Amino acid sequence: MKFEGIYPPIITPHKADQSIDRDGFAAMVEHLIAEGVQGIIVGGTTGEYYAQTKEERIELVTLAKEVIKGRLPLIVGVGAIRTEDCIDYGLAAKAGGADAILVNAPYYAVPTQLELANHALAVDRAVNLPILLYNYPGRTGAMMEAEFFDRVGQSPNFAAIKESSGDINQLHMLARDYPHITLMCGMDDQALEFFVWGARGWVCGAGNCLPREHLALYRACVLENDFVKGRRIMSALLPLMRVLEQGGKFVQSIKYGCELAGLPAGPVRKPLRGLTKDQKRELETVIRTLKQTVARICEGDQEKDEGNVVALNA
Repeated sequence: MKFEGIYPPIITPHKADQSIDRDGFAAMVEHLIAEGVQGIIVGGTTGEYYAQTKEERIELVTLAKEVIKGRLPLIVGVGAIRTEDCIDYGLAAKAGGADAILVNAPYYAVPTQLELANHALAVDRAVNLPILLYNYPGRTGAMMEAEFFDRVGQSPNFAAIKESSGDINQLHMLARDYPHITLMCGMDDQALEFFVWGARGWVCGAGNCLPREHLALYRACVLENDFVKGRRIMSALLPLMRVLEQGGKFVQSIKYGCELAGLPAGPVRKPLRGLTKDQKRELETVIRTLKQTVARICEGDQEKDEGNVVALNA
C-alpha cells in the first residue's frame, strides 16, 4: 500500500445523548471522499476511540468500509493497552476489509524499546497487514526510538509512520536513517518542516473540516515542489495549528470546525467537555481568516497560470 497524501482520522459524530450518529458518520465519509482526500483513518484519537466500546469500534470499521466501497484506502487504529486487545482489534479490522492498521505504543504501560518492538511485531505477525506506526509520546508515554525501528525493520509491513512527538531531531532521524519508512506528518504545526524533509503525507485531524486547505499545502509541497507557495499556505494555517496543538481542546475544536462547515459532529464524549463561547468565537475567526487567505493564494496562482497561457498563445 502506498502512503501518500492527506489522511484525516475521521471524527465520530454523536447525537445529543452521546450515542453514535451512524448516518452522520456515513455523511462524513462521503464528504471526505468528495473533497479528494487520499485515505481515511477510523479509530484514531480524533475519532474518540478511547471512549468507545469494542463493539462500537468494530461497527464503525464495518460501516466505513461499506460506505467507502473501495474508493480509497481505509486504515484502522488498533490502539489499546494489552497486546492481546490490539491483536483482536487488528484481526477485526482485517475481517472488516481494512487496507492497513495504525499501531501506537500501549498507553500508560511505558514499555522499553525492546518491549515496544515485541508488542508491535506480535501485532504484525497476527494481523499481517501494512502498518502505519503512530509515535505520540505525549499521549502514550513512550517514544519510538532508533532501537525500536531497527527491530521492527525485520518486517516489511512497517511501511509508514505518523510522527507526532514534536521533536525536530526525531524528524531528522527518521528522514535520514529510515527512508524506507514513509514519513507522514503527525504534528500539525510542523507540517511545512515535515514536507521539506521529505514527508509524503499528512495525518491531520483538521482535515475533517478543512480538507481543501490541507490538500493545498500537500499539493504545493509534495506535488509542485513549490515551498515558497507552501510557506505562504502554512503561514495562513499556523493560527489554527496553534489552537489545535497548544490549546488543549483538540477534538473539540475539530468537531466545532465541522459544525461550522455544516457537517455532522455533535458533542464529544466524556470525560471531555465542549468549547466555551469565547473559544468558539476565536476558532470561528481563525477558520474564516485562513480559508479566505488560502483561497486567495490558490486563486492567485491559478490566475497567474492562466495569464501565462494567454501570453504563450499571443
